[in-house]
Amino acid sequence: MDRVNSLDAERFVALFGPLFEHSPWVAERAAPLRPFAGPQGMLATMKAVLDRATGAEKLALVRAHPELARRAGLDPTLTQASAAEQASAGLDRLSTQEYARFNQLNDAYAARFAMPFVICVRLSDKAFILSEMERRVAHTPDEELDTALVEIGKIAGLRLADRLAALEREGKEA
Repeated sequence: MDRVNSLDAERFVALFGPLFEHSPWVAERAAPLRPFAGPQGMLATMKAVLDRATGAEKLALVRAHPELARRAGLDPTLTQASAAEQASAGLDRLSTQEYARFNQLNDAYAARFAMPFVICVRLSDKAFILSEMERRVAHTPDEELDTALVEIGKIAGLRLADRLAALEREGKEA
């Protein structure tokens, strides 16, 4: 963590801004709160930044996420991380019927909540994701925003572990 704590703010945001989909403001606000005691402390700080964000900022963060199984190969804003995460759950290899079901659920979810369904796909498979889409559409909008933010925290935690491992490898190669 010494290396992370000693980064200038610009480099910190460049490295850790992508943890939260198209929302580098989380890293920007966390940078001055260093030093972090460790990876869990860093993630906790970033989650605290998110907790203190306005409702509009939280909703914008959720809306920055792609719809699942719909945009791969079609959306130029789909990040490499999101594409890889969706592929890890098999969402890039759906049957025609599965694709239709995902689109139907994406449409129903978006109509109810005006945001995309967010789940940590790296901790799921397509059957679980479909069941969660069906279950969570019954949530209230406030419950679903809270659930989406919890899932975003899981995504950020996995992305942080990946980024820290890459930094460690870079340090060993230098």
